[in-house]
Amino acid sequence: MNCILFEDRSVSKLYPIVLARPAYGITCGGFRLAELLAEKFDACRGVVRYHIAALQAQYYPQLQETPPEEGQPTLLISASVVPRVQTLEKLTRWVQSKQPGIVLHEGRVIAALLPPGHRIPNTSSTYDEFLSFVDALASKPELSPRDETFELFEYAHDVVRFNEEIIHENLEYRLKTGNYREVQEGLYAAGEISLAENVSVDASSGPIVVEEGVSIGPFCFLRGPAYLGPNVKVIEHSAIKDAVSLGHTTKIGGEVEATVIEPFSNKQHHGFLGHSYLGSWINLGAGTSNSDLKNTYGTVNMDYPFGRVATKMQFVGSIFGDYSKTAINTGIFTGKTIGVCSMLYGFVTTNVPSFVNYARLFGQVTELPPEVMISTQQRMFQRRNVTQTPCDIQLIHDMYLLTQEERQLTGEPLVF
Repeated sequence: MNCILFEDRSVSKLYPIVLARPAYGITCGGFRLAELLAEKFDACRGVVRYHIAALQAQYYPQLQETPPEEGQPTLLISASVVPRVQTLEKLTRWVQSKQPGIVLHEGRVIAALLPPGHRIPNTSSTYDEFLSFVDALASKPELSPRDETFELFEYAHDVVRFNEEIIHENLEYRLKTGNYREVQEGLYAAGEISLAENVSVDASSGPIVVEEGVSIGPFCFLRGPAYLGPNVKVIEHSAIKDAVSLGHTTKIGGEVEATVIEPFSNKQHHGFLGHSYLGSWINLGAGTSNSDLKNTYGTVNMDYPFGRVATKMQFVGSIFGDYSKTAINTGIFTGKTIGVCSMLYGFVTTNVPSFVNYARLFGQVTELPPEVMISTQQRMFQRRNVTQTPCDIQLIHDMYLLTQEERQLTGEPLVF
């Protein structure tokens, strides 16, 4: 069975979380879509935006060009589909039926099952050529529209919403298909972990699933459902509760609630983080806290570069792009987005563009040149024994260029 994960043009609405990662690499409910599909389909490849192509080759080798299986159908699926176990089961049933068809959402191709022998662009085709091919599928008479839907990440805050919704069923799937042992009532571990004394566990609303190498310090409180990826470190007196998904090699302290944190990010000190999404290589300084509820208790509206979106959610915290940092005692207002590669100080009362020093409390927002972030990236990588490659450096340059207009449209008094 052949599978192609593709990013379409609507992926730009997932700003800022897709500036440094493909949409299929978003963690939600303890899974990434790439992880779910690569397990199921042997011949699986990814088609991504130009500036992400080299990153895909380096960090997602399982999605590089694999010789397609002859005589087999090909499944095309949008990289923005939510990584829900139920979705995997629906796709499996469809593939087993061998019935060619297509799933559309507001004219957008979400998934298609192509019969064996159907023409498919090869890896020498450009990203735009592949998207033209996908768009043309909607008018193919041999592909009948299917009367079913697949949930999508349409905006960045959807990750927070779906994480709460799907994490319980996704963790039950992990427990059913993985090799976990129950080390405490409701706390399941794979491999060796370090669990200090006086750790309190509440699994009445869902399990706590931890991977090999996890370290949990004394006097911590864990309330499920929660997922702790490999080599997560939870320091003493921490509280992790109510739908938390932690990527590998993260460091966590203070109170974290209903939040997704991607690999290599640090929230190691006291402070509250709720209903939020943090990309990779983020560091929150001691005392950093965010608000996830308006004083009016009303629903939250999000402002994105393309306009305002009504989330219909009462709880929305912060959405962080990769590589951004906060200073000590930073306070972030409800429903704010933080671009990539920015440094935050004081109160964050507005959205923060990418590549800036944000200190509105002190009357200044200054631009950060990419060279500063490349040096910072190198030092961060060294601390985690990760080698900085030309691909990583080029990504910083590409993201800087892609976000230039964003910095000019903020209305802030930028200093260069």
